[in-house]
Amino acid sequence: MTQNLFQPIAVGPFDLPHRVVMAPLTRSRAGQPGDVPTGLNIEYYRQRASAALIITEATQISRQGQGYAWTPGIYSQAQVDAWRQVADAVHDADGLIFMQLWHVGRVSHPSFQPDGALPVAPSALPVPGRTFIVDANGEGTWGEIPVPQELTIQGIQAIVEDYRQAARKALQAGMDGVEIHAGNGYLIDQFINSQSNQRQDAYGGDYRNRARLLLEVVEAVVEEVGAERVGVRLTPMGRFMGMGDDTPEATFGYIVEALNRYGLAYLHLVEPMMVGTVKDEQVDPRWDLIIGQLREAWSGVLILAGGYDAQTAETALANGRADLIAFGRPFIANPDLPRRLREGLPLNLPDAASFFGGDHRGYTDYPLHG
Repeated sequence: MTQNLFQPIAVGPFDLPHRVVMAPLTRSRAGQPGDVPTGLNIEYYRQRASAALIITEATQISRQGQGYAWTPGIYSQAQVDAWRQVADAVHDADGLIFMQLWHVGRVSHPSFQPDGALPVAPSALPVPGRTFIVDANGEGTWGEIPVPQELTIQGIQAIVEDYRQAARKALQAGMDGVEIHAGNGYLIDQFINSQSNQRQDAYGGDYRNRARLLLEVVEAVVEEVGAERVGVRLTPMGRFMGMGDDTPEATFGYIVEALNRYGLAYLHLVEPMMVGTVKDEQVDPRWDLIIGQLREAWSGVLILAGGYDAQTAETALANGRADLIAFGRPFIANPDLPRRLREGLPLNLPDAASFFGGDHRGYTDYPLHG
């Protein structure tokens, strides 16, 4: 039974026919040079337009914001023009699409940075991880992340403006709205978490200061495109790329209460068992308490992501844990996922070897159900 998954719901100014959301999924297939979407990307999103809402792959707001090879941007005119073709294709198929706005912060490499500079971060601390770069032969490989440079106040202010401009360009590209990526160990999350933010100025120390960048970005983006077209993604209790917070209940409780005042389209939370956020054995037992705390505190629409299937999604909706469910890997392999969930049809299995980089194989060649 998927009775709750297929109930309509209003999100911002939009009336969604059901509650199956396509989660943002980095696929590393942007065209080169310029990190622009191509015809392949247009077809990929068009195929999945039956989602109640598509949230695009994370899209860098500037060259400085890039941390992985072949990911798309939204800062050049060529990128805007290419994304418009994606949006048009989704709309022609009666779909709805928000763009996820992304700055990776320290999870980057000098090969992506203007003038080969060091990546930027709230604090100059080692990063426990690697990132996907291009080697001397033009092939994708995993590279070591250097110790980043600490952002100046002026640098922080410039990034807030980059978010503002990116939101404007996203709507110019025909997107229905934007999602601010404030999770998964990237820049805004790096500011939020005490283990990655050891600043002593207005952007560090107390959790209110550590949340300042997020709230300034939200303020700028809302001013630009309107609150009803803005969502925020958070990963409370996440451990990816060295995240960790000393007082997560207070930190994320404060953030959610602060976000309430904007009247955003939605809040999007990632469960910690989501592959790529933390390892299963690292899941903090406080997670269920925190999700309950944030669910109660949040006054708007809540999306949850994190390894859901039809049954667990239905249960989460039935007990009020979430209002919509975002599916990631199932949407990679099943462009017609909503139909399959509604009718109880078998699912194609995703090919992990083709998740990042490559051509149409493992991208646009998954079959629809006959």
